[in-house]
Amino acid sequence: MQDIKNNKRTIRGWAMFDWANSAYNLVITSTIFPAYYTIITTTSEHGDKVSFFGRTFVNTALSNYALSAAYLVMALLLPLLSSTADFRGNKKVFMKLFTYVGGLACIGLFFFKLETLEIGIICFAVAAMGYIGGVMFSNSYLPEIASPDQQDRVSAQGFAYGYIGSVLLQIICFVFVLKPEWFGITDASFPARLSFLLVGVWWILFAQIPFKVLPAGSPNKEKINRQVIHSGYQELAKVWRQVNTMKVMKRFLLAFFLYSVGVQTIMLVAASFGEKVLHLGTSRLIATILIIQLVAIAGAYLMSSLARRIGNVKVLIMVVVVWIGVCVAAYGISTENQFYIIAALVGLIMGGIQSLSRSTYSKFLPENTPDTASFFSFYDVTEKLAIVLGLAAFAFIEEHSNIRNSALGLSVFFVLGLIVLIVLLFTRENRVNNSEV
Repeated sequence: MQDIKNNKRTIRGWAMFDWANSAYNLVITSTIFPAYYTIITTTSEHGDKVSFFGRTFVNTALSNYALSAAYLVMALLLPLLSSTADFRGNKKVFMKLFTYVGGLACIGLFFFKLETLEIGIICFAVAAMGYIGGVMFSNSYLPEIASPDQQDRVSAQGFAYGYIGSVLLQIICFVFVLKPEWFGITDASFPARLSFLLVGVWWILFAQIPFKVLPAGSPNKEKINRQVIHSGYQELAKVWRQVNTMKVMKRFLLAFFLYSVGVQTIMLVAASFGEKVLHLGTSRLIATILIIQLVAIAGAYLMSSLARRIGNVKVLIMVVVVWIGVCVAAYGISTENQFYIIAALVGLIMGGIQSLSRSTYSKFLPENTPDTASFFSFYDVTEKLAIVLGLAAFAFIEEHSNIRNSALGLSVFFVLGLIVLIVLLFTRENRVNNSEV
């Protein structure tokens, strides 16, 4: 794979995968779907309660439980999938599979209305699974296409492409949502459902670029047997044993798990929080999230630049401190302007912490390891389990208290992650390698 390292065409092609699938992350998980879902499931008759296969839930708690279940399923499946990909040498096939599954599930959301709630929630969860799987296999290409000294920059480039691509599609969807009369649309639900359809088409269409330029690997034609199936979990255990011997890596992953509980949950529930607490409406929520995405582009490059000057771990500590402030501020929020200020702050630190976490992990990988898919499977399982815990905790607190307390509760995970990062900063092995991390 040496011949493709730091190749500009390959890196641009890889970054286009973020361009393709980030539209799902913005439109489905962050803006139009949460607003649409909250509005259609809040009725004068039942308030914010909905019936899902005969059981009653708070509407936003149901969607968070569904996402949590999707992430849990993928956390359990990723080791199996990564081992099969390593055995077959064909992880690009899996990238394609999850892309098509996720894209088609988004297209299926076009038919989502209150009377088809069960089908809508299932498509919502399946789309999440498609996104999760595709990202894992995409991440595993990073150490293959970029040398360690370039991984911060390349990782940031991927996130920047993702933000730009998703914002472009969001603007297109925004026009339909704000000005349906321009297109002769009279069904109030149609603009949002059309947006879901466009996400699926966009995702599948632009993914063809990375599918074309990324290496396919060398497929192993032997049949997949039970040993290979078990090997995925054995690989996970093997990676864990290796991590246990690497003090810095182990502490970083613990910190990553803890602060990811908060980061990922906030990103997934922000729009629902804004609609429930402040009743902002779809148009203002979309505008707010667009601002977040644009600021996040600058944030990703800013954090990458700071990391080169003072080190990855110090920058992560600074960012986690800001996230703690965001949780506390969200608890007491009462006006639109306060929400916009917090949103801009979230945008600045959102792209940075994701990009820097990915590249920091990549730097900690054993040199020249051939099983990057297995190591990134471990990374993704860690992140997905964090999301499962975060969403489940957020939904549970909301059902038994209120959504403000749910936001405040996330600060606990950030504080714990901050403590581990500070310990990591003063770990001797990390200080020896401070020029890198």
